[in-house]
Formats: sequence, C-alpha cells, structure tokens
Amino acid sequence: MKTRSSARGEPRRLGNVTLLTLMLCSVVALSLIRGRFAPIVSSIGDAVKSEGLAMVVSKAAVADHIYAGGEAAAAEEKDSDEVEPGTTSKPALNEEEQPKPVCRETSRRSDTCEASGDVRVVGRTQTVYAATVDREYKTKPYCRKHDAFALSHVKEWSLLPLLDAASPPPACTSNGSSASTAFVLSTGGFTGNPFHDYTDVLIPAFITARRFRGDVQFLVSSYKPWWVSRYTQIFQQLSRYDIIDIDADAEVRCYDRVVVGPAFHRELGVDPSKSPEGYTTADFRRMLRDAFGLERAAAAPTGDQWDIRRRPRLLILSRRPSRGRAFTNERAMADMAASLGFDVRTVEPDSTTDVSKLARLVNSCDVMVGAHGAGLTNMVFLPAGAVVVQVVPYGKLEWLARNTFAEPAQGMEVHYLEYKVQLDETTLSEQYPADHPVLRDPMAIHKQGWNALKTTYLDKQNLRPHLGRLKNTLLQALSMLPHGREGAH
Repeated sequence: MKTRSSARGEPRRLGNVTLLTLMLCSVVALSLIRGRFAPIVSSIGDAVKSEGLAMVVSKAAVADHIYAGGEAAAAEEKDSDEVEPGTTSKPALNEEEQPKPVCRETSRRSDTCEASGDVRVVGRTQTVYAATVDREYKTKPYCRKHDAFALSHVKEWSLLPLLDAASPPPACTSNGSSASTAFVLSTGGFTGNPFHDYTDVLIPAFITARRFRGDVQFLVSSYKPWWVSRYTQIFQQLSRYDIIDIDADAEVRCYDRVVVGPAFHRELGVDPSKSPEGYTTADFRRMLRDAFGLERAAAAPTGDQWDIRRRPRLLILSRRPSRGRAFTNERAMADMAASLGFDVRTVEPDSTTDVSKLARLVNSCDVMVGAHGAGLTNMVFLPAGAVVVQVVPYGKLEWLARNTFAEPAQGMEVHYLEYKVQLDETTLSEQYPADHPVLRDPMAIHKQGWNALKTTYLDKQNLRPHLGRLKNTLLQALSMLPHGREGAH
C-alpha cells in the first residue's frame, strides 16, 4: 500500500515543480520582450498621431486651394470642417503653419508655383533652381491651362531642387541689384486680343504681383516686344525693375523668391476674397488711372451749365465690316445720340492704337456703345458710374455676353445695359433663306461647336440696330448718369 502511494506522489510533485518552473520562465520572458519592444509600440503610437495630424494638414491645404467661382472651395472647406460621429476634432492650424506646396492650383484656369531661399533662374532653358524645391515640377505660366491651343504657344518651365548630386547648381551671374522676387509669366497664348490681354495676363499679374509693392521683377517668357511696349506703363506700376526677355537671357539670375505663373480669379476681374491683401477690381482700375494719367475717377459733370463739356459724352466703338459685327448704320446712330444731348465720338481700336490715347478718350466718356467683342474691354478705363451698352448679335449669344462683359461690369462699378439684335437687324437675314437653321434654330449651330458658332454669328454677321429701339436704350443710359437726368428728353 505504501509503496503504491509513494509511487503516485512522486510524479505529482515533479509535475508541479515543472509547471511552476515554466510559469516563472514565461514571466521572465514576457518581461524581457516588453523591455525590448516597448519603444517600438511607442513609436507606432506616435506614428498614428503624426498620421492623424498630417490628415488635418492635408485637408486644410486642400481647403486653401482657390477655384474660380468659389463653389469647389466652399465644398472643400465644408469637408475640412466636418468630424465623423464619435471622433474628436483637432485644432486647426494657423495659416502660417499650413504647408504650401511648391505648385498649386490657384483656380480652374491657373497653376502657380512659388519657392524661396536660394533661387536661381536660367532663362535660356526655362529652368528655376530653388533650395525649397524637393523634386521636379513643370508648369506653363499662362492662365488657360485647359486650353490646348493657347498653351501650344506657351513655353513650359521646370522647377528643380538646387542641391542635386547628379549636377551642381549653376553659379549666379546676376544678383545684388535685382529685385528680391522674380515673377515668371508668359505673353504667349491669345495675347494681342485686348480681352485676353487683360483677362489672361494683366489682371492676373496685378493679382499676383501687387503684394510685393514694386519689389518684383517680371521675367517674361514667349516675349513679344510690341506687346510689352504696349503695356509698359502698367508693368511700371507693379515693378521698379526692367522687364526681362527671359527666354533670350544668358544670365543666371538669383533672387530670394520666385513666382512662376500668375493667379486667375474671374473674367476681367479680381475677387477680393481670393487676393492676398483683399485687392478688388476697383483697385486694378485705380492702378490703370495712375498708369495712364487718367483724370476722371467718376462720371461727374465738368464746367458750368453753358459749357459743352457738361454734355454727357458717348463713345461708339466702330468695327470694319470685314471683321464682322460692324454697325452698318453707324452715322445714323451717332446723329440720333447727338439729338438726345450726347457729345458723340467714334473710335476703331486695333493692335496699332496707342493705349494711352485710347485710355484717355474712353475715360473722358460717360457712355460706351459697342457690339460684343474685344473692344468692349476698354470699359476698364471708364469712370465709375458710367454706362456700357453691349450690342449682342443675333444667335442666342446672351450667355457669351453675360460671361465676358455683363458680369465684369459689376466689379468695375459701371452700369451695364444690353441691346439684343433681332432678326430684322442682322445681315444674316440677307445671307440665308428664312427657314435656314442659322436663322430659325441658332442652338443647332451652337451644338456644332465653338468654331461653327464663331464663324456664323461673330465673323459673318454685321448689325443694323433699329434707331427707335436703340434710342430707348440710350435714354435709359442717360437717366443713369449724374449729369444726364436733366438733359434727358
């Protein structure tokens, strides 16, 4: 009995000892593992926190992107402010702390690249080297980035890291007397047409460069000497330095900062909510008055009541019939306007017209009348409170008239009126039979694309406004003027 009992007890004690030993070893092993790998667990936790912060920064940066019209920006900002249920919102970063990418979309039509520090511009290769650039970027500095035809006339620029092991950076050959900031933009694209001159280049240049208060040098790519000479006074308002034909430049120009590509806001206008310092279209127009020495900031009477200068002045924008949209009864229009008390002038601006003289003429006027076209761009020189009358050709072109001149007029502080040409006022009625789609169904021509629309309704059509209808429009314009109400009859 004892022998059997002793035999059973011995293995049981040995088993308990073994189990206890295994438990002790496990505890020791776990302690060693925890001590060895605790830093990794901590690092993972820190990484998760960093990733969460990066997401906040990324959303803030996206919300900071500017889109024309503001709709996309509003959507992004809403998204950046929303927090999923059950989560805790993180404090937003200050604007100064938000990382800005080297190149960013400043609107649906423009990309702008900025870099600072040690900046070196090699114009003959359209290359910028900068200390704060981390990789290669490519851009075309013109505000029609989705228009392949326009961009086919714009040279592409590259931004590269300054310190690249593959090749040493080029040494500076021009610095010290230069501006602290370089601004690269192009006069390729559609420049030469006044509407595009202002919409694509001059107003975006103002938006982008005004904040530097003259301490910026324009480096112009796809340089057109006649174009730059045409608008020299405007560039001199924005910069104290010579304009450089950068593609032909043999220097390595060094700056503290570079901006490649202007920012676009809207057609012929500035959006103060998107401009760096809240600039407006009125500020741009004020700059134009300074540039060309224009006397009238507002449409107000001059001289005494017997002085002819007190009469409101009306300007008719003339066009050659071969260009389309010419007034075939222009002389009769002028006589009718004069009978209403207007001092009538006419002008036919083209690429050879002296901008300074034209600006002074337009600024002296209170009402400007013109068919839809680039000439109406000269309303930028009208005094505040003046009236622009856009004669809209036949062909369902109201949308085009609205986008190009009706909406911009609001920001320019000028009154806007529209005269829509009817079927019996267009020469198209003499070119096509009455049942032709051009006359009967203009939208069918629209569906054929821009080229068909332009050829038919802008190039082939001349206009013969009905004097009775036009008279009513001019009387309305006269009633809007501070010195026209008494003379209206």
